Amino acid sequence: MMDKRNGTDRPRLNLALQGGGSHGALTWGVLDALLEDGRWHLDGVSGTSAGAMNAVALAHGFAQAAQAHKDPEDAHQAGCALARESLTRLWEGVGALGSLTWGTPLSAANPLVGVMSQWFSPYQTNPLGFNPLRSLLEREVDFGLLCSAHTGKAGMTGPRVFVCATNVRTGRGEIFSGPRLSVDAVMASACLPMVFKAVEIDGESYWDGGYSGNPALYPLIYQTDTSDILLVQINPVEHREVPSTAADILERMNEVTFNASLLAELRAIEFVRRLLAEGKLDPRRYKNVRMHRIDGGSVLAPFGADSKTRADLAFVRKLFALGRTAGQEWLHAHHKDVGVRPTIKITDNA
Repeated sequence: MMDKRNGTDRPRLNLALQGGGSHGALTWGVLDALLEDGRWHLDGVSGTSAGAMNAVALAHGFAQAAQAHKDPEDAHQAGCALARESLTRLWEGVGALGSLTWGTPLSAANPLVGVMSQWFSPYQTNPLGFNPLRSLLEREVDFGLLCSAHTGKAGMTGPRVFVCATNVRTGRGEIFSGPRLSVDAVMASACLPMVFKAVEIDGESYWDGGYSGNPALYPLIYQTDTSDILLVQINPVEHREVPSTAADILERMNEVTFNASLLAELRAIEFVRRLLAEGKLDPRRYKNVRMHRIDGGSVLAPFGADSKTRADLAFVRKLFALGRTAGQEWLHAHHKDVGVRPTIKITDNA
């Protein structure tokens, strides 16, 4: 589908961004390649955990551009540039924080978690809820501007953002968007329950969105007009070897858990596509979603599970470079497929 509302033929694309600790820096590289390319009208971005951080940083650049430029084409070009700058500042900030970001002693990838969590909770080990990512996000992203942009007060030309967190009480995923988009929502989306206290929003408590949607695809299906979704996946679906160490077993358990809801949504998309092709569903009521994917899991596999908590600047920049290459390769191979056909075949093992 092309964006003709502003007299352009720019192809429309939704983004779905997985979480995965510092591995989200690879997604930064992918986004940088897409923004540098500049041909896309980004309609919606769904993100979880580090994916949510990437989503709000990207949208912040477009919101700034919309505030400064009345002409839609000028706003788009400026938005691409400002989004790249916003993402760079965010991840350079993560690199400056280093081990304080995801490398805390109670990091989820640390083998001590399984032992210490039998005796201590983050309400004991981190009673003040210290998380350096909060201050970094508050410094780099103007959430007031994002909210006003999404409610039409700033002439928004950039993507809508959908952040997924898991309601602790109900166990269901909840999407934060529009006026509910906040630093609390992003921190809730990244709240690992054995590392941080649950984040409270409007009287409800939330944990990491990966348990219920990593990332959630349904808001992109139901709340945007765009049929193409590019999934940037940084958690591997398959492993060739069965893990044998305690740390590797725990990490594989996390990967399976954090991919489960995504695989279920992918299978549902394929089911609807098949029924549409057979003429059993009304195409006026059901969207024929075309899925695309950049598989960062295979790129990141050599680094191992522990690297999700490594956030030194050299490592973050290395992942960025790998992500840029992956993004450029996808653009070269599949940019002509957007709006025409899906580029991944969704099966039971997706």
